[in-house]
Amino acid sequence: MTSRIEKTIARQREKIADGAYYEAHQQLRTIAVRYIKQSNYDAAAELLAGGATALLKAGSQQGASASGGDLAIMLVTEVYNKAEWEIAGGNDDTEGRARKKRLIELLREFPSDEPTRKRYIQEMIGWSARYGPLERGDPELHHAVGSVYAEENEPYDAEKHLILGTSESAETLAKLEYEWYTHDEPHTAAIYASRAVLPYLLTGNLRSANKALLIFTSRLSAANPSLGVQDVSSASSDIRVFPVLPLLNFLNMLLLTIQRGSADLFRQLTAQYAPQIRDVGIWDDALAQIGEQYFAIKIPKQGNPLLDMMGNMFFGGGGQDNAGGRRGPQSRAKTVEAPPSNMELD
Repeated sequence: MTSRIEKTIARQREKIADGAYYEAHQQLRTIAVRYIKQSNYDAAAELLAGGATALLKAGSQQGASASGGDLAIMLVTEVYNKAEWEIAGGNDDTEGRARKKRLIELLREFPSDEPTRKRYIQEMIGWSARYGPLERGDPELHHAVGSVYAEENEPYDAEKHLILGTSESAETLAKLEYEWYTHDEPHTAAIYASRAVLPYLLTGNLRSANKALLIFTSRLSAANPSLGVQDVSSASSDIRVFPVLPLLNFLNMLLLTIQRGSADLFRQLTAQYAPQIRDVGIWDDALAQIGEQYFAIKIPKQGNPLLDMMGNMFFGGGGQDNAGGRRGPQSRAKTVEAPPSNMELD
């Protein structure tokens, strides 16, 4: 940061400290526009980021955080986009990493109730999708956004981003789903675990699906010794069996079946658990898509199954529960058998 910009930001911070939020906001915008017209995007970025941070830290009094949010949005729309700053990816992309780091640091300055944060997130992800290698947006930005929502106990919003995040996102998501589950009925464990497992599978991320389920079931087993979890091993795999939670067994076997690449085993598995899957009532579309995606089992085309499933199953609805969080997905209690003894494990 140049000394000139440092002095400018310091002057505006003094105004902000004195409560002159509107004046500081307008002056920062005016100076930033001047830099942008000169195509001095680096200077504009430093100025807007510094000013936005100071205003966001001031809180919501007299619209300070809203003014900070406006500058943060301007940073993305008028600087990052107009400068066409790209994300090349990889360890050599030092400029791209620094620019993402600036956006992530700014994101964490937003108060959770600041309305402009939603648009800032949209613009940030949109920039990374437009100028990065992935159409769905940069995984590190998705992880940062999802982690913020997870910390705020906003599971629906967190899920959307953690599913598209980094390898670290699976642990964050699994812990979030387990914590959410603890406010619901014991028999619903598989419903919450599936909220991580199935979307990861639908996005082709088998590794994260396995990691998320392992973390979820490990926490479940540790907190509930009375479940009587059984470890079943074969020459090529190990699996946990939950005698009273058959749909968790189904998810475990589903991951194993995908690793084997056996369409016949997938059909056998879904047929064996068909009554319990019907009882859940929200897995059918996801499993049909998984059958086509991993086992070439064709399904009738009907719009975009991935978007429909993720919209309806994972990100919609829900009210407040008695614990102050979101009301989770519902499933009727049902006692059924453990995985069939004749199902192949190797």
